This record gives sequence, C-alpha cells and structure tokens, in this order.
Amino acid sequence: MIAPNSSNSSNRDLPIQKTVGHYLFDCLYQEGITDIFGVPGDYNFSLLDTLEKYKGIQFVNGRNELDSGYAADAYARLKGLAALITTFGVGEMSTCNSIAGANSENIPLIHIVGAPPSMAQQQHKLMHHTLMDGNYDVFRKVYEPITAYTAVLTPENATIEIPLAIQMAKEKKKPVYLMIAIDLVAKPIIQRFTQQPAPETTQPQSLQAAVDHAMQLLKQAQNAVVLVDVRAMRFHLEEPVLQLAEALTIPVATTLYGKGAFDESHPQFIGTYGGAFGRQEVRTAVERADCVIAIGLLWADSNTANFTARLDPLRLIQIQPDHVKIGVAEYPHIMAKDMLQALQRSGFRQRSPVIKGDFTYDALISEPDQLLTAATYYPRFQNMLKENDILVVETGTFYYGIGQVKLPRGTTVIAQGGWQSIGYATPATYGACIAAPRRRVLLFTGDGSLQLTVQEISSMLVHGCKPIIFVLNNQGYTIEKYLNVKTENQAYNRVPNWSYTKLAEAFGGDAFSISVRTNGELDDAIKRAETDCQARLCLIELIVEDAMDAPDYMQHMRQYLEKQEKLRHRE
Repeated sequence: MIAPNSSNSSNRDLPIQKTVGHYLFDCLYQEGITDIFGVPGDYNFSLLDTLEKYKGIQFVNGRNELDSGYAADAYARLKGLAALITTFGVGEMSTCNSIAGANSENIPLIHIVGAPPSMAQQQHKLMHHTLMDGNYDVFRKVYEPITAYTAVLTPENATIEIPLAIQMAKEKKKPVYLMIAIDLVAKPIIQRFTQQPAPETTQPQSLQAAVDHAMQLLKQAQNAVVLVDVRAMRFHLEEPVLQLAEALTIPVATTLYGKGAFDESHPQFIGTYGGAFGRQEVRTAVERADCVIAIGLLWADSNTANFTARLDPLRLIQIQPDHVKIGVAEYPHIMAKDMLQALQRSGFRQRSPVIKGDFTYDALISEPDQLLTAATYYPRFQNMLKENDILVVETGTFYYGIGQVKLPRGTTVIAQGGWQSIGYATPATYGACIAAPRRRVLLFTGDGSLQLTVQEISSMLVHGCKPIIFVLNNQGYTIEKYLNVKTENQAYNRVPNWSYTKLAEAFGGDAFSISVRTNGELDDAIKRAETDCQARLCLIELIVEDAMDAPDYMQHMRQYLEKQEKLRHRE
C-alpha cells in the first residue's frame, strides 16, 4: 500500500519522517476531513497541540464529549467521514453513547483517544481517569462491541493501523477506535506498510442468478413498487436507485428511517410507508404490490410501525449493501450498486401509471388566530422548506410528524431512527452547520429533548452557525406519554418550563428569538427567520396548549398500542 501523503501545500515543509500525530492528520485530511470534534483533556493535549499547528484541519470544541460525538455523527452523514478526539477514561466513556448510536445508524467516524504515558501504562501505575486497577485496556474492550475496529497506536504500527481503521470505517459504515499514549504522538513513525484487505466485490455467478430470479417476479408483475430504506443512504445508493426507478417506471416509497433517500419532488414518489400508522394510500400501494424491490431494508420496530408492515416475503426483492435476498433464496457476494445497475439494464418497463394522492400536510390551514396544533404547524413547515435544506429532527413527536412532510429536491434529513437517543438533534445541528456552512439548517426539537444537550447552542453561537431552531413546548415528553398506555399524567414525563427565547442571551450570543401560540404568529416568525437566518441564529418556540396534541402518525400508533394493551388484559 502507498503511504498517504498530504496534498495540503502548507504542510509540505514537514520532515519526511513524520510524527504519528502528523501522519494521523494527513490520513484524515486525505479523506476530506477539515474539522475534528472533541473536548480537551490532559491526555489528549499532544494531539491537540499537533492539530493546532496542522494547516487544513481545525479543532471544533464541544461543551461535552457526548455532544461532540453527536456533532461528529451528523458531520459524517454529510461529508462521508468524521473524526472525534477525547481523553482517556472519563472522556471516552462520556461519548460512548454517541459511538454506539453511530454503530446502530451505520455512521463512519474515527474516535481518537489520548491515553496516559506509555511507561505509566507498562508499569501499571495508578493514574487519574482510570479505574485505579492498573488496567489500561479496559475501555478499549468496552469499545470492541460498538465499533468495527479498535487499535492501540504506536510509532511502529501507525502506518498499518491508521489506514486500516479508516478503510474499515468507510467500508462497514461504522465507527472505529484508535488510542494513542500522550508521549507517542510526537514520535516519528516507522515506515511499515502492508497490503490492506481488498474491498469486497460482486461474484458474477451470484449476480446472474439473483437477476434471473428477480426478473421472474418482475415479468409477472403488474404493479411493482420500489421501497427505499436507510441503508440506501448510508451506502450512497441514492443515484443508482433513482436511475433504477426511472428505467423501470415504477412508483417509489421510502420508509420512515429512509426519509430523504429519494427525491420527494419526483413524479414517481408516492410517499412514506408507515405500516398501519402512515398514509393509507401508500400502505395500499406497497402492501398490495405484486413485487416490491426493497433497497437497504431494515426490519426494525419503529421502521415498520410496531411490525404492522405487511410485506409478502415471496414477492420481495431485498437488495442489501453486500447481498440480495429474493423470497427465501439468498445470494451472497453481490454489491448493491451492481444489482441495481443490472436490473436497470434488464429492459423491464412497468406500463401502469403511477397513482399518488395528496400528501398528509398539503393543505395549509390558514386561520391566523387559531391556536397551534400539529394539523396547522406541519403544513407550515412543509411550505417553508427549500431545495437543499438540511433538516435535523429530534427523536419524539417531531420525528414522526416530519416523517409525513413532503420534502423539496436535495433535502437531507438527519435523525436517529434506530438508536433514538434523546437529545441527539441539537449537537447534531452543530455538526451539520460545521459540515455544510453554505446550506440552510433547520432543527426540529422538543422542550424535553433540548434540555438534555442545550449547551451546544452556545457552541453554535461561538462558531457563527445560523440554523433556524424550532422548539416544540408541549409540556414535557409527549412521545413518552403516547407510548405509555397503562397510566396517564405521569409526573416523570414533565420537564421544567424554561425561558427558551432567552437562551442565546444566556449563552452570550445574538439571535432572533420569539415565542408563538397561533398560526398567524408562526407565519410572521417564519418570515422573519427566513431573513434573519442569513445573519444570525434564529429560535422559534411553539407553545402548544394541548400536551397530547400530536401528528396523525402518533395518534394511529396510540390507538394501536391501546388495542394491544386491551388484548393482553383479556388473555
């Protein structure tokens, strides 16, 4: 393998025999990383000192390690790869939840941990930030099950381990973990290169067998459908999927996790498939199709509306990143892009027209003095969206509501559909603003979620980020109230009522902040924010009187859960 050499001209005066730190940052810079998130700690000082002198990558400080992990997660979704630096023990354990989330969500990021001096480790000295047992491998072992790869860097292995870790992150779409002792960062690397594992490729015989089987289903189909899910986004299959749909002239739906994976302004897009909880027209089209081409399908509870999705496996062509399954037959060693291109060239064309009804929030309810409800503010969100917007959506009420909003072309949705860690979206917004400073970023979060990670609004203000933040003040964790059908008015689902419009002032920054209660007030606030967001952060607090007000999707979910609970009592 050829050693990475930085193309950054400002670093060309570095010595030929680079240090471990410079080599690490060269490798990351080659991958397009221009920002590294994290929090300073005494065991990562040598990493950060090296990074301060390195031209082309900046250190982006967070208010805590957990938030920095969330920010790096969003950055990776937009740029393909991210990096994070924490200190040993306390720092890496703080960010552990965000790394587990990146694993669950198929997000590639490099977690770099600065560790105690190498001699202290070898002598098993009792150092701070440890468990006081002399074991310096315990935290790496914690990371083994939640990352695709872990390694302890030394000058002797850096040129082997760093490229391998990056390759693993990119191919597996998972986080990886690299630990380095503070005294080894400035040591010169020892040039030792080895052949890295070759990327997995498609086996031609397996591909041909899968295509032949798929064509048997398609040739008999009168009303086939393409269903696009989250792994299509994670493995960058959006363009091949679009080309397939256009070549086959068949309708396309996405799942809730796969929101934004297909251009929703496209004439073949029919909506988001949400099992028994989503739009009935989409459910009918998908579940009554005589063939469903499912791309990157993830059969999880919250992606299938509590498993109410009804897809006949015998009519299902499942195209996953590295294999295909058709009915009960499995075809390994097939890269998704190759399968999509083969089907595109198959010559199949569906003759029946694409039938699509109105989307959930197409109708704008305009009574200006009417109090805000889900039925009135979601159409306004849909109406204000622009091409290429980035929507960061918090776990909870907003996640299910935005899932039914029709998106303009080029819109990116950032949300944790699977991991669903409350508080993710605010620091993720920070990461999105750093990754894409020229795109408009909108954050949709609830009062309960915001209170977990609100500090990152301070980080946004410091770095000149200008998102439009919508805070839904509905008196606590409404999503939790919906999910718990056994009791009502739970005290544990309430949160303190903060003065959200004063947050920017409290953090020492300038912002446009306003509270709204009616449709008219929201209309005016959106108009103002659309202008002000060019110069400063904007925060709009939506005060909703009914704490149980929620989008249709959640109401259907609640009805289903109540029925299930009654059935359990009868048994």
